[in-house]
Amino acid sequence: MSGQGREHRSEAAADREGASQRGTSEERTDRGGGLGIGARSGAARGSESEAGSGLERINPPELARPAGFSHAVLAHGNRIVFLAGQTALDAGGRIVGDGVVAQFEQALGNLLTALRAAGGEPEHLATLTIYAVDIEDYRAHAREIGAVWRRLMGTDYPAMAGIGIARLWDAEALVEVQGIAALPA
Repeated sequence: MSGQGREHRSEAAADREGASQRGTSEERTDRGGGLGIGARSGAARGSESEAGSGLERINPPELARPAGFSHAVLAHGNRIVFLAGQTALDAGGRIVGDGVVAQFEQALGNLLTALRAAGGEPEHLATLTIYAVDIEDYRAHAREIGAVWRRLMGTDYPAMAGIGIARLWDAEALVEVQGIAALPA
C-alpha cells in the first residue's frame, strides 16, 4: 500500500480508539464455564497485575464474556519463550496423579518449572493450550481444576484453548499443557 492518501492519527487517538474497541472493564463472573480455570474477564489496560509483565489482555465487548481465559493477549516489546507440552511426568519420567485434577496440577507445575527456568513467572504466560483425553471428565472437574489454577497461577488468564484428543504420548497421561510466554525485554 502506498503512503498516499493514508490517514495519520496520533498515538493517543489510536490508544483511545483501541481501548474502546477492546473494552476496559474489570468484570467478574462465576459462570463456571470456559476452561474450568477461573472467572476473571475484562481488559483493564495497565492493570496492576499486568504492570510489569508487558502483556495486555484484550477482551472485546463484541465477543462473549470470557470465563477463565482471555480472547487475545498483546505482548509489548517482550522476549518470547515457547514452552513444550507438559504432562504429569515426575522427575523420574513416570506419570503421577490419579485423575485429571492431580494430573493437571502436575502438568501445570511442570510447565511453570520450565517457564521459571527460562526467567519467567506465571503472569508472563501469554497463551496456553490444554489437551485432555476425556474432555467431559475435564469439564466435570472444572471447579477443582480452577482452584489448582488460582493456587499456582493467580487470577491472570492467558489466551487459551481446550482440546479433546484421543490420547497423549504416554498412554497413562490424561492431560497435557503447552504454552507461550512473553518475558519483559
